[in-house]
Amino acid sequence: MDFTFTEEQQAAAEAARGVFAGVVPDAVPSPALTAGAVADDFDRALWAKLADADLLGLLSAPEYGGAGLDAIALCLVLREAARVLARVPLLESSAALAAVQTFGGEELKSALLARAGRGEVVLTVAASGRTGHDPAELAVTARQEGDAWVLDGVQTAVPWAHNADFVVVPAHTAADRTLLALVPRTHTGVELAEQISTTGERLGELRLDGVRIADRDVIDAGGAWEWLRDLLTTGTCALALGLGERVLRMTSEYTSKREQFGFPVATFQAVAVQAADRYIDLRAMEATLWQAAWRSGSGAQGALPASGDVAVAKIWASEGVRRVVQTAQHLHGGFGADVEYPLHRYHAWAKHLELSLGPAAAHEETLGDLLAAHPLG
Repeated sequence: MDFTFTEEQQAAAEAARGVFAGVVPDAVPSPALTAGAVADDFDRALWAKLADADLLGLLSAPEYGGAGLDAIALCLVLREAARVLARVPLLESSAALAAVQTFGGEELKSALLARAGRGEVVLTVAASGRTGHDPAELAVTARQEGDAWVLDGVQTAVPWAHNADFVVVPAHTAADRTLLALVPRTHTGVELAEQISTTGERLGELRLDGVRIADRDVIDAGGAWEWLRDLLTTGTCALALGLGERVLRMTSEYTSKREQFGFPVATFQAVAVQAADRYIDLRAMEATLWQAAWRSGSGAQGALPASGDVAVAKIWASEGVRRVVQTAQHLHGGFGADVEYPLHRYHAWAKHLELSLGPAAAHEETLGDLLAAHPLG
């Protein structure tokens, strides 16, 4: 495998490092000490900096003010974002824009892509279904009435729902098709209830009761939802990788300074072996991530559909990031639980990423179904 990134991809990562250089993970109240949400909104100042650095339209075409890059470039930027726990809807908005770019009509693209790339419009995606375990596309029904679609149903745990301008909602029709509807946050028939993530961020339970969406704001192309879900899942793997890498570095720095019996604990064999195991986890997470991002972005053929590579990446991301933060907590001792030290935040974010878009077991089931349907010769 050749993991060499293009100059454009490396430039995007370098720009992201510059933007995130001043971000402090402890900039908001600790989720361990806050009864409700840690903040009412995402980091708008950081969002503006991302817009100024042209990082909000990475996947949009140049004619819409975007960079015209691919999923690998987006994952490189997300990796940097997770290292500092950046509180922005970068994954959700970027993935939603990519779906509009790839499957939307010209009127919808003209209305959204350039404005969103400038940070003027924020999008998110309802991808958890009614309970977080059932398919998201089955949680909402859609029926056509004239030149509009009418939506009914519930989507739970929608990230940044209280602050985004539009929520991309998958919905199924009586003909068993899945479409994507761009639902305004404030719209007749739309109701949001507050939910709180393990990270302390506000999620939204989105309730739709007879919500009418104009046909121009609905994407009815076959495979659009599956494509968007795979991109979201791949981006979640990139966030898990960036977070895990930062946590392992924190652990290395701490165990190199912490002494017992006159020696740094990092020199003890038991500590070194555990850290080495977690390094192997991260390298496996990285290899499977880039494979999934490459398949998703290039359309390259393989023994299994691209969703198989995405499932493998998410299995490693979910299991790997959990093991990394658990080992970090163990090697930090009581210091790792100190709310004045950022490790507990990384642990909370890791749990959220582990379960987002399905835990490892769900993707193992998906992979099993794909292997059954596409026997490897």
